[in-house]
Amino acid sequence: MAQRLASIGIGQGRSGRFGQNMSRAFIIAARRTPVMPVGGAFARLTVHDLAASVMLACLTDAGLEAGCVDEVILSNALGAGGNPARVAALAAELPERVAGLSIDRQCAGGLDAVILARALIESGAAEVVLAGGAESYSRRPMRLRTDPDGGPAVAYDAPPFTPWPNRDPLMHEAADSLAQRLGISRAVQDAFAVASHAKAMAATHTEIVPMHGAVRDGFTRAMTPALATRAKVITHSITGTITAANAAVAADGAAFCLVVSERIAKLAARALHIKAGATLGAAPQEPGLAPLGAIARVLSPRPIALQMPDRSEIMEAYAVQAIACIQGAGLDPATVNIGGGALARGHPVGASGAILVARLFADMQRGQGLAAIAAAGGIGSALILEA
Repeated sequence: MAQRLASIGIGQGRSGRFGQNMSRAFIIAARRTPVMPVGGAFARLTVHDLAASVMLACLTDAGLEAGCVDEVILSNALGAGGNPARVAALAAELPERVAGLSIDRQCAGGLDAVILARALIESGAAEVVLAGGAESYSRRPMRLRTDPDGGPAVAYDAPPFTPWPNRDPLMHEAADSLAQRLGISRAVQDAFAVASHAKAMAATHTEIVPMHGAVRDGFTRAMTPALATRAKVITHSITGTITAANAAVAADGAAFCLVVSERIAKLAARALHIKAGATLGAAPQEPGLAPLGAIARVLSPRPIALQMPDRSEIMEAYAVQAIACIQGAGLDPATVNIGGGALARGHPVGASGAILVARLFADMQRGQGLAAIAAAGGIGSALILEA
């Protein structure tokens, strides 16, 4: 493929041709690391350590050289700035002209990176973009808020996601409120989590790039109803339904997609068309339902008979959030997260959305697939792939 690409002028960087010809956008490779819980196998790895190997694996899969890449878009939610996309691009030994764009839309960022890459391709501003996310929860920086009066700095774990404290709930508490409002019991949530682990245990995740001896997600286990029942409630209320079993654990990981123009996709062994993508805001106090608006947006242009995707990857930050989105969007549960979800692997915040797309790319052989995710502050993102 590299020789064929050379013959059509790919790999020389941006030139006058960019911006002149609009194109459809395609994914021709998608990879991820295993996902490891905080303090696990990736505890000593930085964001760029996690990202670089995955980006290079995407290029290898597609038969593209590093010199072909026009841009890297990397989502990172827990870092302290410094443009990790640029650092990762340099770590992967991409051309120095690749500036790198770092974004932070919390949990939705990895999916949004792919949506942004689609926009670059469709506008003609680029032909080859590596888009995804990387998160080192284990190596996240300490956060301190300075005192303008000269007192000691105060540590904090999460920034505000709205300007109104009464409309900015902790994620665990928001999930518990959603469960109460929709009448989704702890038993139903636990059963969903048990099923997620079972599906993950049975699946072969071909999109994984082995790293540091890890070849599978580190948290996946033979979860049973009895184990789920014994899990500790993690909300303020002892009668809450959100537990360590039905909420995704904090984790380290990375995922990237190689997004290219139609001209390049025609030469690829496999290419999935990014048919639609959307990110919308919703009620900030109920972030779990935010993906429903984005899902409706990406499905709405299609005829009624084609509205339901053949398979879906829905983020499982919490079992109740995933259940509510599946029900609210009218998805067939049998086609959702067929290889397990984040409840069985963990939640590397900035990477999770890109992991959903990598899973779709690995498993989709026909039809159309949906990826959707919620983010703090009431943000939802969704994307449709077409095989």
